Formats: sequence, C-alpha cells, structure tokens
Amino acid sequence: MSSLANKIALVIGGVGGIGGAISQRFASEGAHVYATSRKGGDSTSKAGTTGSIRVIQADASENADRKRVFEHIASERGRIDVLVINAGLSEYAPLENIAEDHFDRTFDLNVRSLVFAAQGAIDLMRHGGTIVLIGSIAGDIGTKGYGVYGASKAAIRSFARTFANELAPRGIRVNVVSPGPTDTAMMASASREVRDALSSMVPLGRMARPDEVAAAALFLASDESSFTTGAELAVDGGMAQV
Repeated sequence: MSSLANKIALVIGGVGGIGGAISQRFASEGAHVYATSRKGGDSTSKAGTTGSIRVIQADASENADRKRVFEHIASERGRIDVLVINAGLSEYAPLENIAEDHFDRTFDLNVRSLVFAAQGAIDLMRHGGTIVLIGSIAGDIGTKGYGVYGASKAAIRSFARTFANELAPRGIRVNVVSPGPTDTAMMASASREVRDALSSMVPLGRMARPDEVAAAALFLASDESSFTTGAELAVDGGMAQV
C-alpha cells in the first residue's frame, strides 16, 4: 500500500527543485498534493497511482496568498494531513555588506512566512497530521557570506522543537529535513569550480539529488516515522556530521 494513500498534502514552494521532487514523490505515494509557487505551473496526475498534484500560484511571503491557499484546500478537501514548508531564499552577503533589506527579505520568507504558514495550516490538521520543515545544514555551520541565511535556517530548527512540543497533545508531529548541497537547477548554474569545491567537502563525494531529499521528507511525513517528532534529519552526505 502506498505510504501516503489518500492523504492531503500541501507543499509550500512545491514546484521545481527540492520542493518539486517532494511533490512528485508524495503524489507517487498516493497523496493529493497542493503545490504552491510564485510563478505557478502545470497540475499533473501521476500515472499508475491515485495521487495527484494541483499547482496553486501563490507567494509564500504574502499573508493574503497563504490565506487563499488554505481556503481553497478547505473548500475542496476539508483538511490537510501533511504540510511541507520549503519556500526560501539564499543570498550572498558577508558581514560588512549585510543590508537591512537583505536581512528583512531573508527572514521574511525563510522564517516569518514559515511560522504563519504553520499557524494557518494547523486549523485544518487532525490527529496524526505531520509537518515537515525544510531547513539546511547551513544552520549548523558558518559558511562565509551566508550568515543571514544560516541564521534563518537555525531559527527553523528552533521553531521545529517548540512546535513539536506544543502540537504533540494534538497528535501532530513536526520534524526538519536539512539538506546539504543539492544538485538542483539553481546549483546547475554555478561554475564547475564551485560545484567541484562543494562536492569535495562532502564525505560521500557528491551533492545530493533532489529525490534523495524527497525520500527523507516522505519518511518524516509518513507513519514510518510515527514516533519521531522534534527531530532533524540531515541529508548532506555527512558534510556537517563527521
């Protein structure tokens, strides 16, 4: 039996890259996925499964857009079983170049929107619901030029612990997937030198594939992790672990 059969999943930032891989994997496991994207996209049904992906154009950082998404799902399905929050941004700025708009833009999308997306979703979640937050090993290591990004990801890890504690009485689990360097389209635009340098820092000798991050998200979203909450699962090839 598919591990997410007939589950209603919302993947915020669920088109392209890691989020797109999560949406596709969840649908292949029988979930009815609502995937948000600022640019929109094509809704699909997975051949050979009962799962589907419905794309909703929405800006994760806009309260009105988030509210519209929740209202849409409530009217069509009446509930959310799985919430994944993946939307985020990463911009280079060493300490001497950090500007207020850079700081505000990063924390607005990576942290503020995550908090209020989780707040809005739990009104539609029942006992047994799961929340998977997409963090980063950047929250644990000091990467030059990415201090604001790393701090925003560390905040996600902190919120996950608190949310897990607060939502446990309601039977809702909260966990974090923290990828390392991942071979997405954005990473493909980097120079060969940058890609090779990143890969050389990973004990397994390569970057992650988006589907490997999606597999970790599936584990935490499914009943296979029924006694796991408040945890962080690093998908980094050992980069920040050894």
